[in-house]
Amino acid sequence: MAAPMSGVDKPSAERSSFNTTSFQKKTRSKLIAIPGSRPSVQNGQLLVSTGVTSLDYLLGGGLAVGTVLLIEEDRYDSYSRMVLKYFLAEGVVCRHELFVSTAQESPDDLLQELPAPILDDVAGHTPVEPSRLSCDPQHGLDAMKIAWRYQNLPKVQSALASSSRFGHYYDVSKTMEPEIRQAARCHRFYIPEHPNQASSTRSTGLESYSALLTSLQELIHKKGFDLATPMSNSRNILRIGLHSLGSALWGDDLCCHDNPTNGHALTTFLYGLRALLRSSLSVAVVTVPSHLIQDRTLVGRITRLCDHAIALESFKGSERETNPLYKDYHGLLHVRQAPRLNCLASNLPDHKDLAFKLKRKQFAIERLHLPPDLSETVSRVSRGELAGATAVASACSSATSGNRHLDF
Repeated sequence: MAAPMSGVDKPSAERSSFNTTSFQKKTRSKLIAIPGSRPSVQNGQLLVSTGVTSLDYLLGGGLAVGTVLLIEEDRYDSYSRMVLKYFLAEGVVCRHELFVSTAQESPDDLLQELPAPILDDVAGHTPVEPSRLSCDPQHGLDAMKIAWRYQNLPKVQSALASSSRFGHYYDVSKTMEPEIRQAARCHRFYIPEHPNQASSTRSTGLESYSALLTSLQELIHKKGFDLATPMSNSRNILRIGLHSLGSALWGDDLCCHDNPTNGHALTTFLYGLRALLRSSLSVAVVTVPSHLIQDRTLVGRITRLCDHAIALESFKGSERETNPLYKDYHGLLHVRQAPRLNCLASNLPDHKDLAFKLKRKQFAIERLHLPPDLSETVSRVSRGELAGATAVASACSSATSGNRHLDF
């Protein structure tokens, strides 16, 4: 009887040992934890904030690491420059490393204009009390008299904001303190400090872009921003800000001629920049004066070589600046291209009519909503026509009464 018992116990022991060793708990893959970043809920891509909360919402939660954001400058380069300063200021607050390249002025001049962070991080939006209308019957009666047909329609939310907090808030009326700005690690590339040695076969623009791309490659490989570097707890993100690429100050003739001799210089640089960022913990914001480029086909190629692309259309100097329809806004924002990262379809914004405005302390992007009344001129014309029609009617009535007196 002992032999069968031992024979029964042996397989059970083997099964128990087999089950304990083969079982593995399913765990999620480790994500890179870097301050000032978070994974996307849509595709798992690592995101950083642009410094503008409404722009983060428009881009799908933030700017993906390893991508390029193209900003088509407005006519006076006022608001596109401001968005670039927001992007760099967010990097300073999050203690990311910066790489700033300009051709018109020194990068230090641009860094001195960074907006100051708001320490209490108050967005400045006051919530609306939903019960105010229902508690005041007289106010509800007045609202019913004015627009009774709109009472059952939902309220339109013009602000672009997500439920989760990401990024910081900044006061554009103040500049960042020098102590905070100097604590950040910033790398600079200034065109006058890198003289071009253009040969007979290469243009000045090609030399400028080649030197810029070489500087970025050396920085990414030496400082450990490429993904080939072994993982460590001290990994950081490199924020790259390139201002006004394609202008004549870069030695490029895109904005000077209808048929530029080196129209492929900027596109070649963007192609190399995008390939470099794909395998590194870097993110870039590039501004281009697209309104000065005569060849619109070339503008389309530049847009397609970037991941995100937006265009800022300012009202300054145009007829819309004095149009009462747009009195609450300073310009329009157009989404030229949305990225396709780890998915087949791009994440398009739910609203295409977008506008931006510069408040007293904040730059914001909102949904464009026009008032029901078209303009003050229309109402004035309507009142004039009504007054004219009343005068004609009174004249006709007086003439009719005179004819009646004559009949008598």
